[in-house]
Amino acid sequence: MEHISLDPHRKAAAESCPAPAYSDAPGDDELALALARTRRVAIVGASPNPSRTSYQIAVWLMEHTPYELYLVNPAASGEEILGHGFYDSLGDIPVAIDLVDVFRRPEHTPAVATAAVDAKAKALWLQLGITHPDAMAGARAAGMLAVQNRCIKVEYRRLEDRIESFRAL
Repeated sequence: MEHISLDPHRKAAAESCPAPAYSDAPGDDELALALARTRRVAIVGASPNPSRTSYQIAVWLMEHTPYELYLVNPAASGEEILGHGFYDSLGDIPVAIDLVDVFRRPEHTPAVATAAVDAKAKALWLQLGITHPDAMAGARAAGMLAVQNRCIKVEYRRLEDRIESFRAL
């Protein structure tokens, strides 16, 4: 069998997904407590296309968490996911949102962060592969929990026991 080696001098492609870093999210207890206190989640960039990750994560959250989900995508007007319709913007959602989960390219995240602050959300969550220092800084400056480059499903499953214990308090 031939040995495969990676070229240590090869640069990663610009579109590659950065590995999660410790600074991308708060510690596990703070993260679990925030997820335990969350009731309403808006998914910005949700897609009605079942092959898209945002669709799959939305369905998983609907089926495995107690969260009320609100889907945001102006291009999906008139569509739905398991009976949940789409809103054009965070500002169109008629209830207070606790956590804004973002499936948008990094260059769009500062505007989403501003909309999340305007909506008085408590947390801004940029999904795995999405990072933006300015969006994170703006969210933190507004007193929000800021998470980037993490999958909410993965983190919820990993911290589920802690989340449940915080909910029981």
